[in-house]
Amino acid sequence: MKEKRLWLFYALITTVFWGVWGAFIEIPEKAGFPATLGYVVWSLTMIPCSLFALSRIGWKLDHDKRSVLLGSAVGLLGAGGQLFLFQALRQGPAYIVFPIISLYPVLTIFLSLVLLKERTHLRQWTGIILAIIAMFFLSNPQINPVSSSGIGWLILAILVFVMWALQAYAMKFSNNTMKAESIFFYMTVTALILAPVSIAMTDFTSDINWGFRGPWLAAIVQILNAIGALTLVYALRYGKAIIVVPMTGLAPVITVVISLIVYGVVPGGILLTGLIIAAVAIFLLSE
Repeated sequence: MKEKRLWLFYALITTVFWGVWGAFIEIPEKAGFPATLGYVVWSLTMIPCSLFALSRIGWKLDHDKRSVLLGSAVGLLGAGGQLFLFQALRQGPAYIVFPIISLYPVLTIFLSLVLLKERTHLRQWTGIILAIIAMFFLSNPQINPVSSSGIGWLILAILVFVMWALQAYAMKFSNNTMKAESIFFYMTVTALILAPVSIAMTDFTSDINWGFRGPWLAAIVQILNAIGALTLVYALRYGKAIIVVPMTGLAPVITVVISLIVYGVVPGGILLTGLIIAAVAIFLLSE
């Protein structure tokens, strides 16, 4: 495969795997396995992916100070944002939190344009704009009344928005000076370091499902997330952040399609609009 098309290959893997992950991630939680412990399982599934990646480069890890700092920053921004998201969803309404966070590619695109000087042509710019619009429609969960107090949850949601945007930018920036495999290794290390924080956030007074539909099913689902994270690093090695990030942000398209097939969910007007816009965006971005 030509190198200039490798970004599309890896970006599509990330989009599909994250889409499938999104369709099934709630099953362990609904079965009684908290999302906070799901994070711990996810951090563990990063290990085999990291070992696989390092084996591809003969275990030659970039371990100079700059690489360690950059790789750790990428990992902390991503994993740390996940922990802040847990807290935001505890305090505030999901139907506001998710749309705010889903638009993080806007900031990544801005940073990439200004700092990395990335450019593209009109067709893909149209796809980028449509992808951002589609993300907003696809990120709207079912609206249920949610009690919230103060604005702490809003601050957390905005913080996650900024952290994930910076992570995508830092991932692309790091790819210019170090191996993608090394970046993922440090992402794995930081995810594991933050696992005790996620454990501390868990309510162990509630019943927890330790059976197959708990941690074991969570592992099967979370490995999709981990693989998607690895291929995202590769996609940003070969492609522009202003194109890769919006495309992978359309993973909910796969989630919705699977939900339609498996769960018999009928999309409402908002989701259907998002699906149509996303389909056009993917076509334009994949040129």
